[in-house]
Amino acid sequence: MDLSRVIVVVGPTAGGKSELAVELAERLGGDHPRTVLGADSMQVYRHMDAGTAKPPPEIRTRAPHELIDIVEPTERFTVADWLQRAEAVIGREPVVVVGGTNLYIKALLEGLFDGPGIDEALRRELAAMSNQALHERLRQVDPVAGGRIHVNDTKRMVRAIEVYEMTGQPISAQQGQWHEAGLPGEPSGGGYRHGAVLVGLDWPTEAINRRINARVKAMFQPADGSEPLPDEVARLDRSELLGPQAREALGYKQVLAALRGECSMDDALEQTKIQTRRFAKQQRTWLKRYRNVLWIDPREGEPATWAGLALEAIR
Repeated sequence: MDLSRVIVVVGPTAGGKSELAVELAERLGGDHPRTVLGADSMQVYRHMDAGTAKPPPEIRTRAPHELIDIVEPTERFTVADWLQRAEAVIGREPVVVVGGTNLYIKALLEGLFDGPGIDEALRRELAAMSNQALHERLRQVDPVAGGRIHVNDTKRMVRAIEVYEMTGQPISAQQGQWHEAGLPGEPSGGGYRHGAVLVGLDWPTEAINRRINARVKAMFQPADGSEPLPDEVARLDRSELLGPQAREALGYKQVLAALRGECSMDDALEQTKIQTRRFAKQQRTWLKRYRNVLWIDPREGEPATWAGLALEAIR
């Protein structure tokens, strides 16, 4: 086994990816565990702890962690920003990559589609539209992207419309040309950039939904004495520490609606469960596109068992 390769742990949210990543980091690094590289668009933000499922201290002390708590939640942080920092870490040392942001993983494995910049005026116009209206507009200008992007995925819909308006070409066509041209950094003979190996946790729907429901309940009503998500969101909102991107995080968006009086906090909790389950479904659909994933049935044992199965398959 080539220990210089990048190991990428994938799977739905609340599935135990962080625990598996640390087990792999320890076993691959021996006395000096590998660095665990976070690939989560909300864990990059400082102060946002209750609702982002950052690895707890007992996990983070077992191996070095990078790209967690690196920017303020008032800042805009893009996939390009993450990839630049991730490449710098990978250039220094072997890593285990883990996280639930599919665009981050895709960028790492396949390179980054270099589209046009941002049109702030257009984004303000699109922000005033409902998701249904955005989706209809997208389907008119780019039926392929409209068929791929879910109506609830506001960020990707806005970006696809923006690319079309700025270039006159659908983003689906431009991404297709990008793929046909070859993947930046791809080794000869195919495969992923950096020779990455993917390890996936393949949870059945019913089982992962139970884990999601339990995690969300613990976020709102923690039993360990930590700050509940509603209190954290209210505190950050009063301090004006939640920027436009951070306010869209699962849980934070729902709590903010409750704080504005648009629903009860119990409704916010239930909506967070529902939206997180939908997010997990989107993650599983996305992951089906990847090839050569070493899938593990996580119902077989604990993270230590998963790591053993993963390393056996890799070898």
